[in-house]
Amino acid sequence: MSGGAGRRRRLVLHVDLNNTVVVADTVTGQAPRAALNTFLSTVTWGRAGAAGEWEWVSDRPSLRPPCPGALSYYSRHGRDPAFTEAGPGRRFRDLHARHLRLLEWPGRPHDALSVPGEPGKRYHLILPSFFRLLDALHRDGRAFAVVFRTFGTDLPRALQAVRSALDGQHPQFPALRDVALPVDLTPGQIRCSKKEVVLTWGAERLATREDKRKLYNFFSSFEGIGGFQDHFDW
Repeated sequence: MSGGAGRRRRLVLHVDLNNTVVVADTVTGQAPRAALNTFLSTVTWGRAGAAGEWEWVSDRPSLRPPCPGALSYYSRHGRDPAFTEAGPGRRFRDLHARHLRLLEWPGRPHDALSVPGEPGKRYHLILPSFFRLLDALHRDGRAFAVVFRTFGTDLPRALQAVRSALDGQHPQFPALRDVALPVDLTPGQIRCSKKEVVLTWGAERLATREDKRKLYNFFSSFEGIGGFQDHFDW
């Protein structure tokens, strides 16, 4: 985006946490294997056959339905942390195994950046692609901020992991120590009612009933990396 000749707008990236950059979920108790299974069930598509049995319409996962009338397995059957281990989901078992290997943590465990899985294995807490994004934006000279958003409770450990990476502790991304972005470890909250939306972050409190543009202005001027727990009614 351009704000004029030679100028580019500052980016404020709002990033969903669970099943986007964190393949785990404290609320549901899902470690990487189960979280990856659940995610795959949301991007694989089929429909009910004449006798009510599940029929796949595509062998390839996708974010969008591959054809009219297609339903994700998740939307029809709900969360399944063992999706590829039994039943119709076994068709995607090799895909699950391949991506789980890609999530394996390299080298010595790191308390903030890696999480335990199967015995003897640890996995990335934050997907490496997120850190590649930070590195690419930095190398491109782009001014940016990151706002993590989630309904869950994984913000504190995700923010700590990002701070550790920016301290140069990630073995795959040592150059991130050159990214001068402060990381606020204190999560904020966004709560809403029929009357207003209220944002709290430390001592700061903003309410749309007082000024509807306050939240927009707050996020537009956001600095560094932080996070907010959203409200289900938002």
